[in-house]
Amino acid sequence: MTKNRENGVVQGFDIFNNFEKFFDLSQDLFCIAGYDGYFKRINPAVSKLLEYSNEELLARPINDFVYNTDKEKTSLARNELKNKVPLFSFENRYLTKSGRIIWLLWTSIPVEEEKLIYAVAKNITDKKELEQERKLHIKQLTEINKEFKQLSYSAAHDLRSPVNNMLSVFELMDTNDIQNEETLEFISILKSTADTLKENLDQYIGLLNSKKQADSQLEEIDLKNALDEVLIAVNSLIQNSKTTINTDFSATNKVNFNKAYLKSIFLNLITNAIKYAKPDVLPEITIRSEKRNNKTLLIISDNGIGFDLEKVKDKVFGLYQTFNEHVDSNGIGLYLVYNHITNLGGHISLESEVNKGAKFEITFQ
Repeated sequence: MTKNRENGVVQGFDIFNNFEKFFDLSQDLFCIAGYDGYFKRINPAVSKLLEYSNEELLARPINDFVYNTDKEKTSLARNELKNKVPLFSFENRYLTKSGRIIWLLWTSIPVEEEKLIYAVAKNITDKKELEQERKLHIKQLTEINKEFKQLSYSAAHDLRSPVNNMLSVFELMDTNDIQNEETLEFISILKSTADTLKENLDQYIGLLNSKKQADSQLEEIDLKNALDEVLIAVNSLIQNSKTTINTDFSATNKVNFNKAYLKSIFLNLITNAIKYAKPDVLPEITIRSEKRNNKTLLIISDNGIGFDLEKVKDKVFGLYQTFNEHVDSNGIGLYLVYNHITNLGGHISLESEVNKGAKFEITFQ
């Protein structure tokens, strides 16, 4: 019996020593506080983080070290503990001796018989700073988005006036005396282009005015019809550049999307393919649909100068990102394409190599 008792004492002593070692070596903050609002015992991590000595921390009320704005809610939380209510995931800030603000996440358990509170805290300052940085970025992006929408509205609105003036000129123009067939064809093309431009501007302004544009403007669209409207608008560009456009909508000719967005996607990707054609090589663009995993895909590829994706893959769809010295490069087209697709839950990917063209693969939601 004596030997068993001795073994029990030794084992108890070992457990106590292990607990003391764990208490002292832990990187989390361990502390025992009294109902009187003072620390009774703390581990070295507490004094190391707050930059006060053990004696300083035990000699003053805990609230003296709490960041001023959080003193009241910390006192309220302590009162809850005194009422035998454990505290979980409580966040507050402390002020270090050097003036740094530290965020702590507390779990605290009261023991009524001892009038003590056993608590452990984690330093979550880095997490909080990241959250704050994220909120700042979101705020900045929201402001940029707001400004961009306003810019889009202003541009579309301001362009309507000269387009309407142009259409008025066409209405007043008497073509009966014009005998040259080529001139009449040019006039017809210009009028058709102006009509399409006015229609697009009206649609864009309507979208920008709608608070729920994404949901309210969704409709079943005929891919070929939407593409044909765009091809009419850029017919002169296609003819002058001698561009060949191949289409294949045999997999599916319908998609549930926003028509103005889809026409903008066609317009930007087609004009980009022509704009960035290889010197001495006539542009060729292939537009086709595909069904994959019950989703509709639109694939637009060209034989142009392509992209060096190792250098620009994270920037391709960014605002004002340009990747060559072309005089018309403004870094807006692909940004618009990306936002039209992702705003409605879709996805776009790019495959490309320098001088081997580009293939844009759009997956609709």
